[in-house]
Amino acid sequence: MKGTMKAIAKQKAAPGATLVEVPIPQIGNGELLVQVRGASICGTDVHIYEWDEWAQSRIKPPLVTGHECCGHIVEIGPGVTGFAEGDLVSLESHIPCGLCAVCRTGLQHICTNLKILGVDTPGVYADYVKIPAICAWKHDPKMPIEIATVFEPMGNAVYASLCEPISGCSVAIMGCGPVGLFATMVCRAAGAGPIYAVDIDANRLEMARSFGAHETLDAKNGEEAIRRMLAGTGGDGVDVVLEMSGAPSAIRTGFKVLRKGGRFTAFGLPSKPVEIDFNNDIIFKGARVIGINGREMFQTWYKMAGLVRSGTLDPRPVITHTFALTEFDRAMTTMRSREGKVGKVMLIP
Repeated sequence: MKGTMKAIAKQKAAPGATLVEVPIPQIGNGELLVQVRGASICGTDVHIYEWDEWAQSRIKPPLVTGHECCGHIVEIGPGVTGFAEGDLVSLESHIPCGLCAVCRTGLQHICTNLKILGVDTPGVYADYVKIPAICAWKHDPKMPIEIATVFEPMGNAVYASLCEPISGCSVAIMGCGPVGLFATMVCRAAGAGPIYAVDIDANRLEMARSFGAHETLDAKNGEEAIRRMLAGTGGDGVDVVLEMSGAPSAIRTGFKVLRKGGRFTAFGLPSKPVEIDFNNDIIFKGARVIGINGREMFQTWYKMAGLVRSGTLDPRPVITHTFALTEFDRAMTTMRSREGKVGKVMLIP
């Protein structure tokens, strides 16, 4: 397909983003061209927009940003099978090489040569995006666009929550941003309990309760939150901690409330190195610490599809705001706001 398209790009090494007109991507062997129907904003996109230290060290402008989306296939490259024009797909943002030892042992999502949409390659905040066919997940044509749009970020929550059995386990969810809210839904659907949701934002705590948390705790009063979680588990601590915030205080609280032999799942990204008590928090507790980077390709996607198909999981209530792609600055301001109930922010090209 020839021509130009609208896109949101980081044009220069500075805060902000720009609406630009750029050429429509040209696809090659093994690739698909997808017309974007819905995209959403991730914490990574906020880092890029604000141009913080991480973004400065990783992003090379000019670059079309964004990595969470769904759309319809409009072109199919040579060598691609299993897809047809018009198919509705969500995109796996982790692009693997398929050849390294990590890929060949079933861990494509953390490929040694990993590239990420909107970070290392042109992203999805555009009318069209090209993607290797290996990164496309085909939906039933009746799948609501809103659900297909957030399949990728929901996968973070499904992987973090269900990387080990969680039914009947007590869980502390540290951080109730969009992925933490998705995790609350997943844990409740999987039969976990009690589920403690911990955050500094009263609106997000209220949302977490509506999505299945049994108890919500204000992280600003950390000692009281610890006391209540220990009291609620007979003094043992919770079976599972899902650390979704990256805040150093939340990480330390999570280790304090983790029971001996428990599972600490680390998803949130700290802005700098965090000091923990390695002896008492991990070794003497016999803790299992599991790092979560993306989603398993494609075990997590099959789990998500099954949960949605069964009616057990509907992520749409987490989407609280929708904007046109051209309103990107307004959408980003809303995403960064602490006023009112803000969950997932969706963009429509």
